[in-house]
Amino acid sequence: MKADAHPKYAPIVFHDLASGEKFLTRSTATSQKTIEWEDGNTYPVIDVEISAASHPFYTGKQRIMDSAGRVERFNARFKNFGKK
Repeated sequence: MKADAHPKYAPIVFHDLASGEKFLTRSTATSQKTIEWEDGNTYPVIDVEISAASHPFYTGKQRIMDSAGRVERFNARFKNFGKK
């Protein structure tokens, strides 16, 4: 078999920016940013926008989004579409 055919699989911390939760797992992803974990070791950390800790499907909490502004912008943009 070829040597060095696969990427390094190492411990890494993922930080959910939406909920603030951090979890230690193993991954092939890498980062220059590091954090000291609860066990005293230093691990690379990757910031993620959303994870199972903050996603509405897993938490059961729905976030309300303002869609009125989006509809108004859409209607304003395409109000003359198809007219001659």
